Amino acid sequence: MADVTQRTLALLVLLQSGRRFTGEELATRLDVPPRTLRRDIGRLRGYGYPVETRPGPGGHYRLAAGQTMPPLVLDDEEAIATLLGLAALGATGSAGEGSIDEAAVRAYGKLDQYLPKRLRPRAAALRASLETMPAPAPSTSAEILSRLAEAIAHKHAVTFHYVGADGKATTRRVEPHRHIHLHHRWYLLGWDTDKHDWRVFRLDRVTELRVHSSTFTPRPLPAGTGLDYLRQGMNRHRRRVVLTLDAPMTAVADAFNRQDVDLTTAEDGRTRAVLMLDSWQWLLPALAFLGADVTIEEPGEFRTAFHNFAARLAGA
Repeated sequence: MADVTQRTLALLVLLQSGRRFTGEELATRLDVPPRTLRRDIGRLRGYGYPVETRPGPGGHYRLAAGQTMPPLVLDDEEAIATLLGLAALGATGSAGEGSIDEAAVRAYGKLDQYLPKRLRPRAAALRASLETMPAPAPSTSAEILSRLAEAIAHKHAVTFHYVGADGKATTRRVEPHRHIHLHHRWYLLGWDTDKHDWRVFRLDRVTELRVHSSTFTPRPLPAGTGLDYLRQGMNRHRRRVVLTLDAPMTAVADAFNRQDVDLTTAEDGRTRAVLMLDSWQWLLPALAFLGADVTIEEPGEFRTAFHNFAARLAGA
């Protein structure tokens, strides 16, 4: 009976991915004959899981969307990852009412009841042993984020009240395209119909959101991804800095954990780091703590500044 239960749970985990599976694919993954698979599908339906079947060529099994479902079943790794994810999200923000971080805290405390009994002691032990450092960040409304996601999915224009970094309040009409998460902030990338240009909006500064019934034709993104566009805007007044460091990538990542840095492994085994900075002094703390040989590939001005600084230190 234990094998049957374990196999049925494994089948449920596969179907909860949202994919469509052929009977042959499911039978192969579970290592069971087709007749056994059909019996397991019947068991899931008996437990209340709406498994849909499409027979014939192109036939498949899948869980029906938009219907009431029994509690979510997670395997061990998924349960641990979910708990840690909720804990990390709950520690980011000011826990404002209706915010994503406040919802994460509430969900973190409820997750146990949705886990199989065998996982509840492990989840309780993890919760008792875990501490998270609060990360100061503005809270973002869970409702605004979800309503914007629906507007993006259905290509509906939106209007909202927005307070810019200068404190000026405006009303914006936007064709929303992407949600972006960077440095504990949530952003919206959209086409501003009044400015006739792309704009990025901080979602914690958005209120009075209204979704229109009118639709729009999606435009090509102004960069490879929304994240690329956001980073380009943040870095437009900074210099591109390229370093090669005689240290493993993990050590370099720790040293530059406060910087937006792209890391790759060079052919000789060293680490290549690319940053966008407005002054060479920002490199000093990370390089001092890293304690590794470094070559400044570019820009030349930073290399000269480091030579002059080293000379002053030698004179001290």
